[in-house]
Amino acid sequence: MQSRLRVQGHPIQPMLVTFPFGLFVSATVFDLTDVVGGPTFLGEVGYWTAVAALVAAALAAVAGMIDLWDVPRGRTRRTAVTFNLVNVAMAALFLVACLVRADAPQRGTNVVLLLTELVALAVGAVGVRLGARLMRQFEAGRAEATTFDALGGVSGSTVEIVHRRS
Repeated sequence: MQSRLRVQGHPIQPMLVTFPFGLFVSATVFDLTDVVGGPTFLGEVGYWTAVAALVAAALAAVAGMIDLWDVPRGRTRRTAVTFNLVNVAMAALFLVACLVRADAPQRGTNVVLLLTELVALAVGAVGVRLGARLMRQFEAGRAEATTFDALGGVSGSTVEIVHRRS
């Protein structure tokens, strides 16, 4: 089973998933700093970082749904569905936190919202584990080049330079 959305032979969805998860972690770090007494603008930075993560999560969800279309029934499909639901749950918790903060002064956070974000990250950690399992299942028969010598058999160019004619 290979992903339908690919760039240079590599699936797009695993690449896209890293952005929202990294942004959610960053937002939580900013919010933690705000809660423990850091500069107040870090709460707003955390808010906007979480908003950016939600946009990235939406893009990753679309790619995940397209890939899910072709997954055959069975264990792999159950893992893929669970993976997507876990990621949606993580994003939903951050969405709730963002909606609560939308009208707050300087969009700062509090301990309850920070705990919500930490729970969301714990849910996201389950998603990371499921994503790793999916990658092993999707790419089971594919051998990866592990040295530069192994790339010697690769034909074709990944970058094409076109010269203008005078």
